[in-house]
Amino acid sequence: MGYKVAVVGATGNVGREMLNVLAERNFPVDEIYPIASRRSLGTEVSFGDRTLKCLALDQFDFSKADFCLMSAGSAVSKEWSPRIGATGCIVIDNSSCWRYDQDVPLVVPEVNPEAIRGYTKKNIIANPNCSTAQLVVVLKPLHDAAVIKRVVVSTYQSVSGAGKEAMDELWQQTKGKYVPGSEVESSKFPKEIAFNVIPQIDVFMEDGYTKEEWKMLAETKKILDPKIKLTATCVRVPVFVGHSEAVTIEFEKPITADEAREILREAPGIAVVDKREAGGYVTPIEAAGEFDTYVSRIREDNTVENGLVLWCVSDNLLKGAALNTVQIAETMISQKLVKSAA
Repeated sequence: MGYKVAVVGATGNVGREMLNVLAERNFPVDEIYPIASRRSLGTEVSFGDRTLKCLALDQFDFSKADFCLMSAGSAVSKEWSPRIGATGCIVIDNSSCWRYDQDVPLVVPEVNPEAIRGYTKKNIIANPNCSTAQLVVVLKPLHDAAVIKRVVVSTYQSVSGAGKEAMDELWQQTKGKYVPGSEVESSKFPKEIAFNVIPQIDVFMEDGYTKEEWKMLAETKKILDPKIKLTATCVRVPVFVGHSEAVTIEFEKPITADEAREILREAPGIAVVDKREAGGYVTPIEAAGEFDTYVSRIREDNTVENGLVLWCVSDNLLKGAALNTVQIAETMISQKLVKSAA
């Protein structure tokens, strides 16, 4: 017996990836409903070898769906997720709207699958920020082994995390650099992104951190452990897909690089590629399209008593968004938390 799944925001980068992931992982789908705004009514999207036409959000009856995978932004989610949840359909939301609501579980299945059971308060489950998702997958097994005290992370985040318009802007600026006399315009980003890096993602807060940096702190505490101290610097880089992170970790207990390497090799959702030679690490281009979070350059930090430094890379449209959303639905099924409406 399969499930009826609605994908809201089906025409966007993440919505299309959700449809791809559902098909690729053979999610038990009886009916699939691609949904978008009324202006996208009839737009065609792919699901496996099928081509489907989008339905309008304000015209769809969600009571006939078991899951709603929501990827239409915070404003749409704020308005529609409670209404959809009230019909009995379980909403798994990819926006930031519900992540910090104490009545909504924030879940990465490899890290805190037990938290899913709190979904019944609002029938909503939140997906974390893309930069947080890959980070906590790596931190979890190390925290279990040696107890993390403090994390310092610098991110190198691709433009796809800011949507299709951001990808288009990088493409146009890159082409413009090679056309004599052409002008380079920036509208999606505060500065030129082609051949540049921008140390700002989201708006600035009063303490000087950006909201993206605050998200990583708040979400890591909610998902993994409120005792962990974390500071982040989030940077946008001219990469189309794939977020990279340089992570420094301080532990309560001793842990060597070799021990960490073996722990991570056994952990779910992680692939270790760590050869101490030129090219013996993973970059965003190699991680694009892959489900795993890749960890490389694991080494000991000699500036603290119990410290490690590592590099992790993941496809932000997958583990940072679409894949994690589908994994939450899979976990609910495996935990027998949802029954098919069929």
